[in-house]
Amino acid sequence: MSNNNDLVTLDSILQGNRQELANSLSPNEYFEIFAFDQILKNYELSYEELSSNQVDGSDDGGIDGFFIFVNNEIINEDMEAKPIKKNPLIEVYLIQAKISTSFGEKAIVTLMSTIDDIFDFEKNILDIKGFYNAKIIEKVELLRKTYLDLAIKHPIVKITYVYATKGDTQSIHPKVTKKTNDLCSNTQKFFRDSEVKFELVGARELLEKARQEKSYSLQLNFLENYISRSADNYVVLTRLDEYYKFVTDKNSLRKYLFESNVRDYQGNVEVNKDIKNTLADKNREIDFWWLNNGITILASKVTIVGKTITLDDVQIVNGLQTTNTIYEYMNTLERVDDERAILIKIIIATKQEARDRIIKATNFQTPIPPASLRATESIQRDIEDYFFQNDWFYDRRKNYYKNMEKPSNRIISIPYLAQAVTSIVHQKPHIARARPTSIIKSDQSYSEVFNSSMPMGVYLSCVKLMKHIEFYVRSSDDFSNLSFGSIGALMFHIAMLFSIKLFGKINYTQSDVESLLKIKFEENHELLHQTIREIIKSTNNFLEEKELSLPINTIVKRADFTEFIVEKVQI
Repeated sequence: MSNNNDLVTLDSILQGNRQELANSLSPNEYFEIFAFDQILKNYELSYEELSSNQVDGSDDGGIDGFFIFVNNEIINEDMEAKPIKKNPLIEVYLIQAKISTSFGEKAIVTLMSTIDDIFDFEKNILDIKGFYNAKIIEKVELLRKTYLDLAIKHPIVKITYVYATKGDTQSIHPKVTKKTNDLCSNTQKFFRDSEVKFELVGARELLEKARQEKSYSLQLNFLENYISRSADNYVVLTRLDEYYKFVTDKNSLRKYLFESNVRDYQGNVEVNKDIKNTLADKNREIDFWWLNNGITILASKVTIVGKTITLDDVQIVNGLQTTNTIYEYMNTLERVDDERAILIKIIIATKQEARDRIIKATNFQTPIPPASLRATESIQRDIEDYFFQNDWFYDRRKNYYKNMEKPSNRIISIPYLAQAVTSIVHQKPHIARARPTSIIKSDQSYSEVFNSSMPMGVYLSCVKLMKHIEFYVRSSDDFSNLSFGSIGALMFHIAMLFSIKLFGKINYTQSDVESLLKIKFEENHELLHQTIREIIKSTNNFLEEKELSLPINTIVKRADFTEFIVEKVQI
């Protein structure tokens, strides 16, 4: 049994957070999201990323959260393997989150049989799909494809099991410990030389993680005198070990300081090898800053006392590769001590438009995919402003509104909005399901979704419709006998079909979609219920007519499936 004070405090936090941030979720569902968020805190996941990897329900194989990362970036769809360098890091987190106040053997025993199916790549997906829900199957397919696509690059594999409850980790029964060890040993046989571990997380650990707050106001000690032309720009030199302390918290990198940096860390590429070699070079006659372009930091306020500069709202907008390489190098040292210097440029900007221009300019200095810079475009700011005026929160800057503790069901990401518009306005839910991030990668597909001719009301209508359907499916007892994973795979198709029924025609217009703002969806629940029943029936008919035996998450990505349900729609 957990320490009573820990349990009472945790319950109080859970109850308060759920009411304020996620009142549409049941206590069980919210505990899972809360646990995922704390366990994976260093990955800076959005609410959307947390919920999209929630796989619990019937036939979940004892897994509540199934998360896959490649080089610290979450993977939710097929990825392009070509740009990935040698020895990529593949991390898999399989999380069980139960609101019980103890740790039992049963949860681990269930996982024992599951891993024989999900980690044995020789087993055909069609042979195991009848035993697991659609979301589990989708994650298994994604893991297999990711691993096999990267196999030629010799990936490093780390698998972490996490069992989270409200229990006390100081009173774990020895039988539970033995089961966790057996599970790790059994997993090891599937991935040679992999790192496998099992973590037990209780009330105290969840509380400790929840109390780890992000600090955007940080102090940096610098060398000699700073250079400044005015009160909104500074150039300083700081020691490498001082910069390491600035960007870390308890020896972990503060990843949230890089949210405005549009490039991902590129790992062991040539430029980072050079930085690493420079750091390791014992020849101290050449200072580090002579050979490096330095770091650019955005802040909203600065205070200087002596040789310490205090910065508010810190964002590192250029220098991601350098910072990560310094971090990795320093972590190999027994003692963090390096008097060599690094150049830091500090710009004070409070207006978001100015900050966006600086971010875009500093990140154009090296080749970057155009999609990475979408968030700084004026239309994205316009959508954010429009949503905000209507009490919705457009998360063009990842986790900006999550950090402001806005309700999770009203925070909308750029890919999610693109999926909603693609499904409802353009009637291509198969593309929304198959390639959510690809929609915004090419100029053509991006401009189809985000352009000045699209009324702002259309964007908000699509979001409101999608979120209401999700809420209805989750809260309705009518579908309790169906896996949410199965219906979840159809969510964008349901939105398209429901729109057709609401308008009473297949070829509806943007103006029709915008008019959804005036519709009370609560008064159309009977029609929504009929739509869901109809699409389930159409799915089964499609499989029979085509003589297919495929997982539902594969079917929904096919254009002929979309065509089939539109042809069969009953208006």
